[in-house]
Amino acid sequence: MTVTLKINGADHTVDAEPGTPLLWVIRDELKMTGTKFGCGVASCGSCTVHVDGEPTRSCQTYVEDVEGLEITTIEAIGETKEGAALQQAWQELDVVQCGYCQSGQIMSAVGLLSENPKPSVAEINAYMNGNACRCATYQRIRAGIQRASEILEA
Repeated sequence: MTVTLKINGADHTVDAEPGTPLLWVIRDELKMTGTKFGCGVASCGSCTVHVDGEPTRSCQTYVEDVEGLEITTIEAIGETKEGAALQQAWQELDVVQCGYCQSGQIMSAVGLLSENPKPSVAEINAYMNGNACRCATYQRIRAGIQRASEILEA
């Protein structure tokens, strides 16, 4: 089947079997490798993208379900004010250890800050629950989100 996806503001027409996860089209067909495969069952958050502004697990989202919707990947999230603030905070605080989960962490954190620009620690923990980090840099991730909130406030 032929599907046209709007990703990062550009239309991409791809041939995909029905039921193909969006993740594989983004990575394999379109060569946007910032979105990562982690678990394949939407439990870890590594594959998070935004669909119409909402954090969405791309490993369990089928291409035919997102045709015509606005998809944003980590490659373009810095164009949003929240994404730019998070990227700045991540660099300032050296949040990343191995980095594998970080695109998913940032994509989820953008969702949080878009809804709640001044989240408490408890709100950060609740919202980010389900984003796994094998290196356990959760304290640095939380600090990065808090710092991004400060950047947005300035």
